[in-house]
This record gives sequence, structure tokens and C-alpha cells, in this order.
Amino acid sequence: MAKKKITEVTEEIIKDFLDERGLSLWACEFVKEGPDYFLRLYIDKEEAYIGTQECEEVSRFLSDKLDEQDLIEREYYLEVSSPGMDRELTKQEHFDRYVGSEIEIKLYKAIDNKKQLVGTLVSLNDGIVKIIVDGKDMELSRDQIAKVNLAVVF
Repeated sequence: MAKKKITEVTEEIIKDFLDERGLSLWACEFVKEGPDYFLRLYIDKEEAYIGTQECEEVSRFLSDKLDEQDLIEREYYLEVSSPGMDRELTKQEHFDRYVGSEIEIKLYKAIDNKKQLVGTLVSLNDGIVKIIVDGKDMELSRDQIAKVNLAVVF
């Protein structure tokens, strides 16, 4: 089964289970690293931290369901975790949730000799990310951006 199909089916299997527990799926990926394959789920919860108990519960449920359906023909490792403090923002709802937060943006091509920017997220609308960097408003097309993460501020 293709990688994209594996993640789509996994998302379908887990959706109701997560909803019932007040959890959400931040991201799902099926990747090859070296000789090994990994199915990774990043789960989240509004207004609270994800603990190991939630990760274990989701992992057990999903492992059983995947084994029942025998979707993945090769050996793989199942990993369930929080997206972390420096979580990557990839979906519209991620950006909407963190408006006003500090973010780090990695660019494909440098702007003013910088390939990385840190600023305050204003919005994401129609593929345009608006941020404030050093007191200046900036607009970047998603096509210019390699990656966006929450900045870890201490």
C-alpha cells in the first residue's frame, strides 16, 4: 500500500477514538529511515499536555486495529507522541490556533541574507503567512517557506 494511503486509512481508523477522548491528530506520517519503516502519529489536546498514558492508549488501540486489517505489508514501528513544544505548523487549523505566538520560519531562499526568520504569527490566509519580525510586517507565500515551527521561548 502506498505511503499516502497508509496515512489516510490510519487517520480514518483513529479519528473517532481520538474524538471520544478529547484528543486530536496533529499529524500522521509513514516514513522510511535507513532500513526501517515508521508509522508516526502526533496527538494533541486543547488546553492541556499529552501524557504517556494517552500515547499508550492510542498506540494499543491503533496497533490492534492495524493488525486486524493487515494494511501494512512490511514490518514497521508504530510511534505515538505529542507534537512537542516546537511543533511544526502544517495545516490551517495549526496556524489559526497559534495566532499571536512566536514562530520560526525556514525559507527555501534567503530574504535579506536570512534563510530563517523568527517572528509573531499574525495569520495564514490564501497561502500567505503574515508575521511581524523585529517590529516589521512581512508577508510570505507558502511556496517560499520550507518549514514553520513554534518557537520555544524561555
